[in-house]
Amino acid sequence: MQFRHLAWLISSFTLALSFEVAAEAPAKRSAEQIVNTVCAACHAVDGNSVVTLNPKLAAQHPEYLQKQLMEFKSGKRANAVMSGMAAGLSDDEMKELAAYFAAKKLTLGQASKNGAGSLGEKIYRAGIAANNVPACAACHGPNGAGIPKQFPRLHGQHADYTLAQLKAFRTGERANAPMMMAISAKMTDAEMAAVADYIQGLR
Repeated sequence: MQFRHLAWLISSFTLALSFEVAAEAPAKRSAEQIVNTVCAACHAVDGNSVVTLNPKLAAQHPEYLQKQLMEFKSGKRANAVMSGMAAGLSDDEMKELAAYFAAKKLTLGQASKNGAGSLGEKIYRAGIAANNVPACAACHGPNGAGIPKQFPRLHGQHADYTLAQLKAFRTGERANAPMMMAISAKMTDAEMAAVADYIQGLR
């Protein structure tokens, strides 16, 4: 009788514990749910942000997006806002978010001053030989499409965001891409602004 009572107590405790664990486990969220409640305010539901200091995410390579989210979460890429946003994301959620935005159509922009024959185009396509700055096209492609798993898509990105990132690389505020830190260290503000403007209108 005592054995049966003990077995019943153990069974009841195990069942109660399993219910408690199940209740505490967070429900899996879809990419759409996360976008609508977290991402859309800054990046828009379709990844084409309106605020020019917030990057467009639409059509970006998913591997790049996932890597950035992971580095925001780990602290390798410093950004107080994005670190907070990424902190609550699981690896699976990051992967699904990256795939979600990668599948969206990018809205292209226009350069304000740096079109064909401009300083921005010269830097993008030929670099700055005097300062050993390589051509952007060497890694990001002639039309800014980037290389999946290696270099991000640039074309159509907001000039304000691109300029801010180049400056952050130069100061070390953004330190998760050593190659870009070395390149930006050799560029002036005017050169950065010109190539960022050109990239905004690149197709």
